[in-house]
Amino acid sequence: MVQSLWDSSKASEQQTGLDQLVYRSNIIGADRRVCNFGGGNTSTKTVVQDFRGRDTEVMYVKGSGSDLASMKAGNFTGLRLDDIRPLFEKAEMSDEDMVAYLANCMIDSKHPRASIETLLHAFLPFKHVDHTHPDSIISLCCADNGKQLAEEIFGNRFVWVPYIRPGFTLSKMIAEGVLNNPNAELVLMEKHGLVTWGDTSEACYAQTIKIISEAESFIENRIVEAKVFGGAKYPTLEADVRRSVASQVMPTIRGAVSDAKKMILSFDDADDVLQFVGGKDSATLSQVGAACPDHLVHTKVVPLFIDWEPNAEDIDGLKAKLKEGIAAYKQQYAAYFERNKNEGDVMFEAAPRVILIPGVGMINTGKSWAMSQVSGALYHRAIAVMRGATALGNFVSLVENESYNVEYWPLELYKLSLAPAEAEFSRKVAFITGGAGGIGSETARRLVSEGAHVVLADLNLEGAEKVAAEINAKWGENRALAVKMDVTSEEAVQAAYATTALTYGGVDIIVNNAGLATSSPFDETSLKEWNLNMNVLGTGYFLVAREAFKLMKTQAIGGNMVFIGSKNSVYAGKNASAYSSVKALEAHLARCIAAEGGEFGIRVNTILPDAILQGSAIWNGSWRNERAAAYGIEPDQLEEYYRKRTTLLVNIYPRDIAEGIAFFASSKSDKTTGCMLTIDGGVPAAFTR
Repeated sequence: MVQSLWDSSKASEQQTGLDQLVYRSNIIGADRRVCNFGGGNTSTKTVVQDFRGRDTEVMYVKGSGSDLASMKAGNFTGLRLDDIRPLFEKAEMSDEDMVAYLANCMIDSKHPRASIETLLHAFLPFKHVDHTHPDSIISLCCADNGKQLAEEIFGNRFVWVPYIRPGFTLSKMIAEGVLNNPNAELVLMEKHGLVTWGDTSEACYAQTIKIISEAESFIENRIVEAKVFGGAKYPTLEADVRRSVASQVMPTIRGAVSDAKKMILSFDDADDVLQFVGGKDSATLSQVGAACPDHLVHTKVVPLFIDWEPNAEDIDGLKAKLKEGIAAYKQQYAAYFERNKNEGDVMFEAAPRVILIPGVGMINTGKSWAMSQVSGALYHRAIAVMRGATALGNFVSLVENESYNVEYWPLELYKLSLAPAEAEFSRKVAFITGGAGGIGSETARRLVSEGAHVVLADLNLEGAEKVAAEINAKWGENRALAVKMDVTSEEAVQAAYATTALTYGGVDIIVNNAGLATSSPFDETSLKEWNLNMNVLGTGYFLVAREAFKLMKTQAIGGNMVFIGSKNSVYAGKNASAYSSVKALEAHLARCIAAEGGEFGIRVNTILPDAILQGSAIWNGSWRNERAAAYGIEPDQLEEYYRKRTTLLVNIYPRDIAEGIAFFASSKSDKTTGCMLTIDGGVPAAFTR
């Protein structure tokens, strides 16, 4: 049940009316049962001094493209009420005229564009107004008998507004309805949401929670758990089994949904999802339509529901159904677009945003992990609404044409335009071995800075987690994932890719970078030392590349592999026969994979660095002493020694190698494979020829 999050001590710290509005908005958005991600809006009316020092009555309202949970003062728009109020006398006003007019009412041109529902707040004669999308209220507003049931719950305290898209007309209808009902305490917007108000910010929030709670109690008293969604039809697989199933099919899904643009996937097996995908009525219910207009841009009108009897042994059958289902969904979406399109409309990617699999859970797609999470979060709200609406009556949604017009509504699409532009590695997943080390961590930072999601695989899990935490703190939740992996273990490598598939859906780039190094004269090289080099640098690179190759073939959307070789891949290093031999093996293995991968769009290239001492676990161990001894110098003289032996008289750093990796992984080298690139400052003995 929804609970009040109001904290009087925190509220009292807010000095201005705008500060209080920020606080109220944040606690409203903190509970998604109260308001959808990105949806809803709040306002306050206050008096401020304008640029000439005159007292001016101003309304602050949520700016377009913001989310209540994370809004700050700069996300609100201030508008002069004296300029807005005369609009109430108009009979009609187009969206375009409304947007243009409101732009002239702003007290600061730097403020964001005002919300679509600005006039809803302005026309109501209350100091504080909340418009929210509570699960319980939308359940009521999406039930075919919702208005009648609202009378049972609220008596004559509510105003019911038939569905109409937000804008001037809806705002005026709401204001007139409230003015004509002196008992009104709330507005119920059919198939849309709730409007409440108060004399103070605290009173407004308290009213919002009170109304939601009344509806919640009414609905919960009618819920018969065994009959929710028609009762159970499909069994739920055990947690480890369903996650294994998901990890096996997500690369197939990713490939199928990424024909137009690559998608990042996420998996969700929360209890409410599992109950819904297992319900007798759920396949039909899921196709009724969106539970709230705000969902449409992120979830599309309907999800893809897979008709599959849960069976962990039938992975191939599930993959076949997914491929067929996604192909059919895209055809149906294209037809839906053609039936409803308006002049100038450009079709979004036709692939589903929400995929429901009985016994397994929900898989969401998006241009990033964060956006796939938005689709998932909104579908959780849809599940809650369908649960409530079907306990009250029959779940209903918008007609198709109106759903389309909301999905492609310019005022909604404007919000999407506020997102940062996509970059070179947006929508791509990179798997980096040796991710905790100097080259691995620098490569992760480099790729993430241009949009990538990265997996840092390393035996040193603590080190990998530290790098991942740093990246996520700067670039956003789950942009980086740390996994513990021994490259010499087939099971560990397979498990790491399964975790990657479950987290992001698949992989586009691998950086084969895990390393070690030993040094000894050839006749003193032990079998143990030889095998150690071969196992980590040979077998390890083989296993990491082979499993990636399988996954990339399954996705069927191409891929990139970058091997980190060495100067010693082409140069016979003294006292390093084991290391040099396996580094040569790596380079040739990369060429072999490149020869086989071309037909699948899989490119494989190798970088040959030298003497990367900075941030290297290898160079901070015995290898530094061994190489110094081989050259007859002290260990602390190595860096200068290596600099002087290059033709360019430079040292090489991890960021230099990261740049080379970024080049090979990028579209700039789309037509290059089987190539070796030296990044060593110019060591003549290692020039390729």
